[in-house]
Amino acid sequence: MSGTWDEGDYPPAETVTIHSIFRILRRGLPLAILVFGCLLILIIARLIERPLFGLHRPYTPHITQFVCRNAFRLLGIAYDVKGAPMAHRGAVVANHSSWLDIFALNAAKRIYFVSKSEVANWPGIGWLAKATGTVFIERNPARAREQTEVFQARLLAGHKLLFFPEGTSTDGKQVLEFKTTLFQSFFAADLRDEIWVQPVAVHYAAPDGTDPRFYGWWGDMSFGAHLLATLMPKRQGKVRVVYCDPLKVSAFADRKALARACETTVRTTHEQLLKEV
Repeated sequence: MSGTWDEGDYPPAETVTIHSIFRILRRGLPLAILVFGCLLILIIARLIERPLFGLHRPYTPHITQFVCRNAFRLLGIAYDVKGAPMAHRGAVVANHSSWLDIFALNAAKRIYFVSKSEVANWPGIGWLAKATGTVFIERNPARAREQTEVFQARLLAGHKLLFFPEGTSTDGKQVLEFKTTLFQSFFAADLRDEIWVQPVAVHYAAPDGTDPRFYGWWGDMSFGAHLLATLMPKRQGKVRVVYCDPLKVSAFADRKALARACETTVRTTHEQLLKEV
């Protein structure tokens, strides 16, 4: 998380009680077993899969999907998907509100996240990111060509790459302007006519009686504290994921036009989801 968006105050902390501690343990322990147990299985499976298939991952992404789908069941958070993940080769772009986005976006479709290079060194999250095939990028113009080549190889291999064009997470109440840098990769000669981009809107409905921004994770929020708060409610809220119509890259003049079209679609869909709460 970049922490570049940090507007307004944070939601008030929930009161810790004996019952809430019990809920943290009841949800948190099975979640940890699911995530790290399957991570071990995935690493072992990848040791077999990689020599046989190289860049392609025909089996291990199913483990990731299994984890993400069942994580919401263990958390007690309702999960709803509308629209269909595209069958075309290409990328997915979405608004960014929380670390929960990783589960929400992996649960419905086999994808590979694009993340800043610092994430690779984060305890826990970094291990998961590496094991699941995350593409790490550096904000260094000198490496732009090299990173474009990595994008190209992964996309042409059929990998659905997902990134958050806002460049930061928010409290989930709005969609920020999309940064256009990564969209340039799609206009490479070998990609432009082959690749589609699918906009996706993600919205979290907070548990009854809590701050509407309850699931948002932004600014200087601690991951550990936010995780505990997420495990605590007596009754959880809901996450909704809407897959919008994919856009063919070659239909747009340049990265700015493509980014603007994706941003408009995600913002319009997200605003509609806000009205439906």
